[in-house]
This record gives sequence, C-alpha cells and structure tokens, in this order.
Amino acid sequence: MSKILVVHGSPRGDRSTSRRLAEGFLKTWQGLHPEAQVTRREVGRALIPAVNEAFVAAAFYPEPAARPLPMQADLAFSDQLVDELFNHDRLLISTPMYNFSVPSGLKAWVDQIVRLGLTFDHTLDNGVAQYTPLLQGKKALIVTSRGGFGFGPGGELQALNHADPWLRTALGFVGINDVAVVAAEGEESAERTFAVSVAEAEQHLLELARVF
Repeated sequence: MSKILVVHGSPRGDRSTSRRLAEGFLKTWQGLHPEAQVTRREVGRALIPAVNEAFVAAAFYPEPAARPLPMQADLAFSDQLVDELFNHDRLLISTPMYNFSVPSGLKAWVDQIVRLGLTFDHTLDNGVAQYTPLLQGKKALIVTSRGGFGFGPGGELQALNHADPWLRTALGFVGINDVAVVAAEGEESAERTFAVSVAEAEQHLLELARVF
C-alpha cells in the first residue's frame, strides 16, 4: 500500500496557489490509488520549532543511545517528523517562493529532519568528510508558486531561485533523489498570464498523477 506524506509550506489557507495545486494533484492521485494512506503535515500555518542550542547539543551527543532524558525531550518532535518521513514512500511538498527561498516553517521542517545518524551519516576519510544518505527508495514532488516569471530552469532569473533547487539539494542529501518540480509563475503579474501558468501546472500535475 502506498503512503504519501503531504507537507504544506504556505502560511496561506485557501488563497494559497501552491496548496490548491497540490491538493488538486492529491485528489487525482488518490482516485488512482484509493487504497493509499495520506498523512498531512502542516508547516506553513503551524509553529515548527527552529533549531536552537539545546537541539544541536542533543543531536550531536556522542552516545545517542545514552542521551539524558532532557536531551531526548529536546529531540522528541524531530524524532516524530523523521519517523513520519521514513514511514511514507512518497513525499508531496507545496510551497511558495518567498524572497527567493522557502517560507520559514518549511525551512524549519527541513532542519528538523536532516539528522545525523538518522537521515544521513558522516565519516572522515583522511580528514575529508564523507556523507551517506540514509533515506532510500522514496519519490518526491515539489509544487511551487512564484510571484514573477523566469525563475525556472533556463529562465533569466534562475540564479535567484533558492527555493525548489535548495529543496532538491536538501532532499538529495538525505537520499531522496527522485524529485519532480511543478511551478506556477506570475502570481504578482498579469492575471491572465498567471491563469495560463496555473492551467499548465494543473495539466502537468494531472500527467504526473498517473506515474507518481
């Protein structure tokens, strides 16, 4: 049975384009996989703790199996998010691009799930760091919206896009390399032009639902 984890990054509710597109994709996908299990994780409209000193001290404790109880408590929410990710074979992330990157809640979620010894490992080879991803066999889809145009591959503003390319990097670091991206651009531009971009994104998502 397929299991899909849906992570919504927008602080907006019904007015969120990325959220609406992702839910439209999910409705189609569920119709093709009626037995699938769906878990939603809200990170845009919920408080996701930022990494702090206590978190870092606990995460890098030299003997993880012997962490003191207070340190275990500091990592409890992160452990929950990591388990959630491990227990699903598909990941759907919806997010707008905010100030060339992702909203703070989604950034905080990534910081919580990139965990040494859990989602990646680290060794030294002659003083050179070697990183090993520990998540395998998962697929991801990023559904994103952008206020302007030209931020996608080959676009004139591609170099300013630190949203979905950064997410690809973070997911790949923990082992999720099968990642598709669907974007709607121009939300702050002409209404008709944005509508065309949304329609194209919806069509792309319809096609992806058959193979995701």
